[in-house]
Amino acid sequence: MLNADLPWLHAPLADALARARSHALLVQGPAGVGQLELAIKLAQSWLCEGRADTAQPACGQCASCKLFASGTHPDFQLLLPEALDAAARESLGLPFEEAEAPKAGKAKPSREIKVEAVRNLLAFAQATSARGKAKVVVIFPAEALNGVAANALLKTLEEPAGLLRFVLATHDSAGLLPTIRSRCQPLPLALPARDAALAWLASKGVADGAGLLDATGGRPQQALQWAGDGLTDAAWQALPKRVARGEVAALSDWAPPRVIDALQRLCHDLVRRAHGQPGQFFAAASLPSPRRAGPLLGWEAELRRAARHAEHPLNAGLWIEALVAQARAAITAAAR
Repeated sequence: MLNADLPWLHAPLADALARARSHALLVQGPAGVGQLELAIKLAQSWLCEGRADTAQPACGQCASCKLFASGTHPDFQLLLPEALDAAARESLGLPFEEAEAPKAGKAKPSREIKVEAVRNLLAFAQATSARGKAKVVVIFPAEALNGVAANALLKTLEEPAGLLRFVLATHDSAGLLPTIRSRCQPLPLALPARDAALAWLASKGVADGAGLLDATGGRPQQALQWAGDGLTDAAWQALPKRVARGEVAALSDWAPPRVIDALQRLCHDLVRRAHGQPGQFFAAASLPSPRRAGPLLGWEAELRRAARHAEHPLNAGLWIEALVAQARAAITAAAR
């Protein structure tokens, strides 16, 4: 089912299968550690028809597991935002219908889960189980439910029909309505142990996994994605001093959201360094040595404002150039 086995999920999966007492679980934790994969594994296990013990994971061999692996299980629904649907399904080995290219003037795929999708889900929830066992719904990321969609889900989440079960997976549980959170049993998912994460990255052919793992704050899936995008540890470690010199080329090939993310990580480490603390995302030798935190805190506030436009800057090149100039000014002022 999954395109990669995430060994740090074995223990949380076993614990969830053994200890789940609610029809709705909320898998919550930092991005890049496998919330969706764990949710999918839970769904497959609940639907498995070959388990002698309900605390065991899916057998992978029964008729239900084969339907699940093919993406055609009639008692399973995966609810994703339009903007994530194809990519997430492909990464999990699930089939999807190829979307048509957006026509001129047509809205881009939404990053929200809208009420229409939830209404379709409720129709599925009210139907009888096709195979006579549980029916399972996975929603990811749960914080993408807009207000109307979340309210439409509440009654079914509180009083599900028959053996309907939910797994909501989130990177931002605070972004969920309190009424959604209160109806779910929490299932925390922590960052994996460093040794396990590094071993997994090495198995995926990431040569400089330690540096990229630190760069992503210990999130191995994100480190793998960055490596796949061509980012090396050497390029990452060179970034602070290149930005401090005002080199726009250091970021000119990056997508705007990643530019903001990188600059926020750099700013975070410089603030820590100004207060005598080690950085979190960059090696100490890579960072300038600021004396004052004030200019950096002002820069941090500017980055938060800039993040609102990261998805759709009017002119990405000029926008990045302005961000680099702003960064250089803040770092220079902090060094005085």
